[in-house]
Amino acid sequence: QVQLVESGGGLVQAGGSLRLACAASGRTFSIYALGWFRQAPGKEREFVASIRWSGSITVYADSMKGRFTISRDNAKNTVYLQINRLKPADTAVYYCAAGSGLSRLVDHYDYWGQGTQVTVSP
Repeated sequence: QVQLVESGGGLVQAGGSLRLACAASGRTFSIYALGWFRQAPGKEREFVASIRWSGSITVYADSMKGRFTISRDNAKNTVYLQINRLKPADTAVYYCAAGSGLSRLVDHYDYWGQGTQVTVSP
């Protein structure tokens, strides 16, 4: 089993920045990639970015390129999502997920955190 705990969400004004963190524990050796997804009210869960647990390969949703940066600190078993120039449309619950492949698909991730709320005010 892998446990994931997100943190760093909150209320921020448009134009501001946030750095979300996802701390992994348990059988982390089984993780191939960690991804960030988000889900706004009434919408489907949406892929944001993913990073290989070892190495530096990253994948971004096309719409997320430029303002979102995923990174990791293996010494801390933590993956980060830096979000700059936040917009009200970024308001959502942000989830991290661990999977066995570097994928954009929700179904390819086996473990999920509880999510962290990001709210962007105009």
